[in-house]
Amino acid sequence: MNITENILANSSGAKEVSPGEIIEAQVDLAMSHDGTSPPTINTFNKIAEEVWDPAKIVMVFDHNLPANNIGSAEFQRITKDFAKKQGIKNIYTHGEGICHQVLPEEGFIKPGTVVVGADSHTCTYGAFGAFATGMGATDIAMVFATGKTWFMVPGALEIRVDGNLREYVNAKDLILHIIGNIGSYGATYKSLEFCGNTVHEMDVSGRMTMCNMAVESGAKNGIMEPNSATLKYLKERNVHDFRIFTSDEDSIYEKSYHFQVDDLEPQVACPHNVDNVHPVSSVSGESIDQAFIGSCTNGRLEDLRQAAQVLEKAKVHQDIRLIVSPASRRIYQDALAEGIIKTFLEAGAIIINPGCGPCLGAHMGVLTAGEVCLSTTNRNFVGRMGDPLSEVYLANPAVVAYSAIHGEIRDPSE
Repeated sequence: MNITENILANSSGAKEVSPGEIIEAQVDLAMSHDGTSPPTINTFNKIAEEVWDPAKIVMVFDHNLPANNIGSAEFQRITKDFAKKQGIKNIYTHGEGICHQVLPEEGFIKPGTVVVGADSHTCTYGAFGAFATGMGATDIAMVFATGKTWFMVPGALEIRVDGNLREYVNAKDLILHIIGNIGSYGATYKSLEFCGNTVHEMDVSGRMTMCNMAVESGAKNGIMEPNSATLKYLKERNVHDFRIFTSDEDSIYEKSYHFQVDDLEPQVACPHNVDNVHPVSSVSGESIDQAFIGSCTNGRLEDLRQAAQVLEKAKVHQDIRLIVSPASRRIYQDALAEGIIKTFLEAGAIIINPGCGPCLGAHMGVLTAGEVCLSTTNRNFVGRMGDPLSEVYLANPAVVAYSAIHGEIRDPSE
């Protein structure tokens, strides 16, 4: 069995599982945020009175924080009241950051576990060798009530990556390149297993970026075997008592892909699909109105460092809004300590609080008709960041920062 099958077999108490099989799995951790908690609670209240284990539920306010309208404020009040009633202590309501950054930072994610979340980018936690996937509110409500859920065991695609990434090319370019090759529906309900020398040597931030966007190819989950950087990250957060699962030497994949990335240049996903991917050189010169650096995909300290290096002693173009949102409060504090935030401010960027906001067009940075945004986020479908007549391009932080200086998409390797 591959790594995903080994984890699901363990969680279901089976010796072996195979693709297409329906299993009932024990859930180790469940998550919801301010946008998905109320519908989850609404369903939960119809089927149960007490949650299965309040210590295994985490709630994070990140999508509309601080509340930007009456509906958002009501959603947050409902969630806080529910958490208090159920004794859920792991609730983050004061701008601690985006759920997919906060959970690993706070030591909730362990290798070998089954993690479900009421958000599609829950697959981010596969970076730590966990089976992690997003689910709808009804399914999460059942998990809240029982601690169990069902899965159809996904078939697996092996994504092997070898080579050394060039300067200004990082994990974001790699995952965009992969999705551009296999397509936004090319891995529907599959497990994407990332391996190879490039992945093995990748830092935790890059690994999270890749697993985060696995769902953009339709995948059920993205996953990697933990490397030394991952184990160091977990140790620093006092995460212990976990079991690392690996793929058997004779594990079976539906299909294997091999990417050699020594010559890969920065990649850009063009409107309106994440698989509409082109090298930055082929879209250079496209005018933009807004640039955004942040999100659960690329709002980590390493991402902010890359952008700040490009913006050092430079100014944002007078016609451009450059918005920066650290993925968490801890990252914000570290960026302040390193002088990164000062660099952004001196360049003319707008710094906003940690959260999802601009990524989904819900809270700050909303686009009007005809506007174009170059973003480090994970989605660019019609209306994602505002008006349906706006456009979103996706790229890595260095490309976004360099383009903000020039008012058009440009390659920082220039």
